[in-house]
Amino acid sequence: MGVANIMSKRVVSVHMDDSLQSLRELFSATGFHHLLVVHDNVLTGIISDRDLLKAVSPFIDTISERMLDRVTLDKRAHQIMTREVITLTPQDSVFSAIELFNNNKISCIPIVDMHYHPVGIVSWRDVMKFMQKRVEAKR
Repeated sequence: MGVANIMSKRVVSVHMDDSLQSLRELFSATGFHHLLVVHDNVLTGIISDRDLLKAVSPFIDTISERMLDRVTLDKRAHQIMTREVITLTPQDSVFSAIELFNNNKISCIPIVDMHYHPVGIVSWRDVMKFMQKRVEAKR
């Protein structure tokens, strides 16, 4: 079975020059854990909510916040994104996704078309839900 059958087609993308403040707002508004970075609708990177947490001062929005802490929100997406993105195409198998998750320290896989345009995303949770359905169907 292809990953197209289990991928989420709702993908949130950002641009390389978007500020960490805007990324922070997007993560908060969408509840997503990953944002795809695109340039001319071509995938150029990925940012996880953990990447953002590492890049932003932990004192933001606390009583201890200083101006230097607030400046961390002015950084740009391209400064913290992962540039070497592991991807699959919609035709790739779920087994290929499982192999990638097991062999790499990743928690999602962007799905791209032949022009490297993002068309979806698969998380390890999507794979687990798929596996659960298969197990339940055999009972």
